[in-house]
Amino acid sequence: MKSRPIRDGIEWMGSIDWERRLFDELIPIPDGTSYNAYLVRGSEKTALIDTADPAKSEEILKQLDAVDRLDVLIIQHVEQDHSGTAPQIVKRYPDVQVVSSPKAKPMISDHLGIPEERILAVEDGATLSLGDRTFEFIHAPWVHWPETMLTYLREEKILFTCDLFGSHLATNDLFAVDRPRVCEAAKRYFAEIMMPFSNLIVGHLEKLSPYEIEMICPSHGPIHDDPGFILDAYRHWVLDPPKNLVVLPYTSMHDSTARMVDHLIEALTERGVHVESFHMSKTDLGAYAIHLVDAATVVFATPTVLVGPHPSIVFAAYLTAALRPKLRHAAVIGSYGWAGKAAEKTQDLCGTLKAEWFDPIFTKGLPTEETYKALDALADEIASRHQDLE
Repeated sequence: MKSRPIRDGIEWMGSIDWERRLFDELIPIPDGTSYNAYLVRGSEKTALIDTADPAKSEEILKQLDAVDRLDVLIIQHVEQDHSGTAPQIVKRYPDVQVVSSPKAKPMISDHLGIPEERILAVEDGATLSLGDRTFEFIHAPWVHWPETMLTYLREEKILFTCDLFGSHLATNDLFAVDRPRVCEAAKRYFAEIMMPFSNLIVGHLEKLSPYEIEMICPSHGPIHDDPGFILDAYRHWVLDPPKNLVVLPYTSMHDSTARMVDHLIEALTERGVHVESFHMSKTDLGAYAIHLVDAATVVFATPTVLVGPHPSIVFAAYLTAALRPKLRHAAVIGSYGWAGKAAEKTQDLCGTLKAEWFDPIFTKGLPTEETYKALDALADEIASRHQDLE
């Protein structure tokens, strides 16, 4: 795709990756993604903000054929989907000044092989003039690596936000015109990448509040030319209390755990509690992560495999703990054949969760009437804790 004008002297560059379906060999991206870079021309200097994934280097390098001189290359984040084409750009423009945060400087050398003497490290709040246009650099650590920074173009009131406010979404819409679709993709992106750092995101939102922002240009997904809606969405995701929602990741080998899951879902439904269940051997992990953003309670449901939880529930528990959602309560239910410690091992995997654990419910073989009564009692307890939630 050719470069596309955003405003006079400002262009989108990069690539739309229509076919990519997995990120970091882990994260499902069912709608593809884009690698956004931005060319800004000033009266004295020309700058490029970020680059593109190495797999798409050819596209951005072709776009740069029309750029005779590049004075500044800003690397906001070292991860290769942002910086992967930087070595080729530095080779093409031998006089270009590479700009990054101080923490990024050694990482650029480690990951990209660009010598540190080529890199100017800028402090938080530092500025760089292109002549009639001025960049201000805003450090934003742990969005979602420790070296990330944002770039504010003062005269245009444009904020280049790297991963913040982005979305894995392949679309030929330059701007976010389909808000419901963009918001869903952005929420998935937040859940999979930003949610572990929600407390820090709160601080970054506060830090950005004094800035007048007319446009947000992220490194993935469409540009927000009316940024209020994505800013409001982030405030809801990080600040709102959890909702009246139970997420229920489960696996069943011989139907015992599945019967318990079905009964608990029905019991919770009768008590006015919304439930989203996920068969972890089949589910879209991104869909699971999205619902963790709002959930008040998680219930892991697992059969016992070699005295521990099923491997898919091991993964679910590990992932849940790693994403650090706003969960208030948690439980483990399931079945076993002769003995086991599936409940204890599942709880151990979730040691970082700040959640109150209900007593586990396990059945030997098929669930009995006593098992169902215990599940009804668990549903009563959950409904009681959720009564003030929307």
